[in-house]
Amino acid sequence: MTDILLGVIEGITEFLPISSTGHLLIAEHWLAPRSELFNVVIQAGAILAVTAIYWPRIWQLLTGWREPAQRDYLLKLFVAFLITSALGFIVVSVLKFKLPEALAPVAWALLIGGVWMLIAERLAADQPDRQTITWRVAILVGLAQIVAGIFPGTSRSAATIFVAMLAGTSNRAAATEFAFLVGIPTMYAASAYELLKCYKAGALASENWSSVGIAFVVSTITAFIAVKWLLGYIRSHRFTAFAIYRIVLGAVLLIALATGVA
Repeated sequence: MTDILLGVIEGITEFLPISSTGHLLIAEHWLAPRSELFNVVIQAGAILAVTAIYWPRIWQLLTGWREPAQRDYLLKLFVAFLITSALGFIVVSVLKFKLPEALAPVAWALLIGGVWMLIAERLAADQPDRQTITWRVAILVGLAQIVAGIFPGTSRSAATIFVAMLAGTSNRAAATEFAFLVGIPTMYAASAYELLKCYKAGALASENWSSVGIAFVVSTITAFIAVKWLLGYIRSHRFTAFAIYRIVLGAVLLIALATGVA
């Protein structure tokens, strides 16, 4: 049952702007913690779901690269991915960075991120409706993915979407599409890297693959439903509800930590 619950949490939170890493850390604080391999595999399920949703757009970009507009968009996706990959390699392999597992940084990231989302949404609303992805947007989105990766609770989706909106792509749908398309190769690469580490450490043989498989399927299905819903929701709604949720959850966590409940 725990595996199913974690799969649902991962599927819902991976692409919604509320932080999957933060929610999994919170869940595993009260539930039995799972291996790094388990978390990598269920994340792969969520990536697979969003890949399926965006496959027509991905195919359009890959087959239409001779068209200037498609080639320009594809190059910007590549540059954003390249920035994240290069800086990610430095942070992980050179600086030996490891994600903090304490709840306090997650709580603060959720709270501060929620406030930032409210401010950013307001600022973006004052701009003309722009759907174009500029080079500045591409570069900043690549940088935003690194920031989100270092601070659990930040949310990769929230960081990239709102950076894109503030940097010039004020249209929510256009900013979300670029953020998600950049996230697909980024997260595949990160998952492959973590799987390789688990393989070298011999963790694959000791893993309970039936539990992993169930959580993977649950995560894939849940993420597909969550992303499809989100893409319809943002056509006529702002991200305000997600910001409020983050603020409330962060505040509750801080109170729980202060009172010794967590």
